Amino acid sequence: VQLVESGGGLVQAGGSLRLSCAASGRTVSRYNMGWFRQAPGKEREFAAAINWSGGGQYYSDSVKGRFTIYRDNAKNTVFLQMDSLKPEDTAVYYCAIDKLPYRGVTTAQISYEYWGQGTQVTVSS
Repeated sequence: VQLVESGGGLVQAGGSLRLSCAASGRTVSRYNMGWFRQAPGKEREFAAAINWSGGGQYYSDSVKGRFTIYRDNAKNTVFLQMDSLKPEDTAVYYCAIDKLPYRGVTTAQISYEYWGQGTQVTVSS
C-alpha cells in the first residue's frame, strides 16, 4: 500500500491550498481516510477524517469550518481543501488509511495503518 501526498506549498494568510492523497494497493472506498499534521516542535495531531462510505466527515476544532475533506473513489484519491489559512496551519501534512475496512471512523493515529511521506504547508503572515 502506498499513499502519495501532493499540493503543499507556500501561501499567504487567508489563502487556499488543496492537498491530494493518491492511494495504491488498497481501495480507499472501503476504508476510513485521515489527514494529520505536525507543526515544528510539536507532536503530530489529527486534522480531518472521512468515513469509508464518504457520508461522514470529522474535523479538529482548529480546522473546522475552514477545511473540507472529500474523496474521489474513481481516482482512489482523498483531498483536503484548506481555505482561510492561518500561520498556525503551517505543518507537514500526512494522509493515512485505516487498518480495517468498513468500520466507524476514528481520529486516533493508532487506528491508521499506512501513511504518506507528508507534504509541507507553509502559511506566511
